[in-house]
Amino acid sequence: MSDMIGAIAGDVIGSVYEHSRMKTLNFPLFQEYSRFTDDTVMTLAIAEAILHSTDYAESMKSFGRRYPKAGYGRDFIKWIFASESRPYNSWGNGSAMRASPIGFAFSTAEIVLEEARKSAEVSHNHPEGIKGAQAAALAVFLARTGKSREEIRKEIGGRFAYNLDRTVDEIRPNYRFDVSCQGSVPEAIIAFLDSNDYEDTIRKAISLGGDSDTIACIAGGIAQAFYREIPPEIVKEVRKRLPGEFLSIIDKFNKEFMD
Repeated sequence: MSDMIGAIAGDVIGSVYEHSRMKTLNFPLFQEYSRFTDDTVMTLAIAEAILHSTDYAESMKSFGRRYPKAGYGRDFIKWIFASESRPYNSWGNGSAMRASPIGFAFSTAEIVLEEARKSAEVSHNHPEGIKGAQAAALAVFLARTGKSREEIRKEIGGRFAYNLDRTVDEIRPNYRFDVSCQGSVPEAIIAFLDSNDYEDTIRKAISLGGDSDTIACIAGGIAQAFYREIPPEIVKEVRKRLPGEFLSIIDKFNKEFMD
């Protein structure tokens, strides 16, 4: 099932663990202050642009201005409110966190890679920013179209020169907060590759102790595409934390791109 809730649930669950240096799999999935962040807002902006064939930058700016307190980076918030949409050579993982709808919506790897590039370069036009978005979107596409973990590992690792021959247990002890694509996208993909199911993916992503909401958002999108189901209690908890506008976009996207 195509469903953006996989990425969004990762963001909501990870929201309270950002900067917490979480290094265990044993933590509550939801707390009082679990909430959506900029990862969810921008994921929905991309989905809305796809649904209506509109400009990625315009959609992101529109959503960002409507939800200005979602936790954007300093440079990105300036970009949201700038009169022009000039990219600022960012390699931050913001380009990757918003890319999962592209992996669900388009029908070939080539189109997915091109659309991911377009979605990234309006702000994150550094080669690593583009690469991170492409890797995240392509991993979703490969998972959605029935590729095995090893096929995903080989294709993403080879195409993007990411070292995916590591495990979460190997990464965790020395991993630190890192907002770069090159320092968080491979780790998010590994959290999925090491997992047994959707929830296990999210727990492993957050247990790295890094940029928890974004790593879990990226990993969650891939896990949703691969496992095709999320525990209903997780979906229920996430949906009740989202405004009606978001739920409407999610439901429209699912209806349009349901496998």
